[in-house]
Amino acid sequence: MAKMISLVGRSNVGKTTHLEKVLREIKSRGYKVATIKHDVHGFDIDVPGKDTWKHAQAGADTVVISSPNKIAIIEKLSEEKTLDEIAEKLQNVDIIITEGYKRANKPKIEIVRMERGTEPLCDAKELLALVTDCDIDMDVPKFSFEDVSALVDLIEKKFIR
Repeated sequence: MAKMISLVGRSNVGKTTHLEKVLREIKSRGYKVATIKHDVHGFDIDVPGKDTWKHAQAGADTVVISSPNKIAIIEKLSEEKTLDEIAEKLQNVDIIITEGYKRANKPKIEIVRMERGTEPLCDAKELLALVTDCDIDMDVPKFSFEDVSALVDLIEKKFIR
C-alpha cells in the first residue's frame, strides 16, 4: 500500500485549494496520486433515475460503473470504513493524500490561516508540516501558502522516494 498523508485544518482555511496545488506539483513530477476526501455529512454521486441508481434501489450492495477512461464503485456500508481499509482498495499509486481525517493516525499537514484562528488543531508530534500565514511556535517545518514546491520536496523526500 502506498504511504499516506492527510491535509487537515479548520473549516474554510483552504484545505481543498491547497490540496489542488500540492496535487498538481506532485503530478508534474511524474507521480501517481490517489486522494481520499472525508465527508462527515454523507454524499451522493449517483443520479436518481439513472441505471446505476436503479441497481442500488433494487438492492445491489455494490454498484460499479465503468467506461473506457474511468470507474466508480458505490458500496453501501453498515459502518464507516477505516482509512487503511479504504486505502487497501487503491492500487498503482505512489502516494495517497487525504483531506480531513484529522483524528486518523497518519502524518498530517495542517493548514492554519490567521483569519480562522492561529491555534493548530494537531500536536506537533502528529504533524509533518504546517502551511500557514501565522507565526506559530511549533517545532515542525512551516511553509507559506505560496511555497508549494518546497512542501512537495518534503513530501517527496519522506513519503515517495
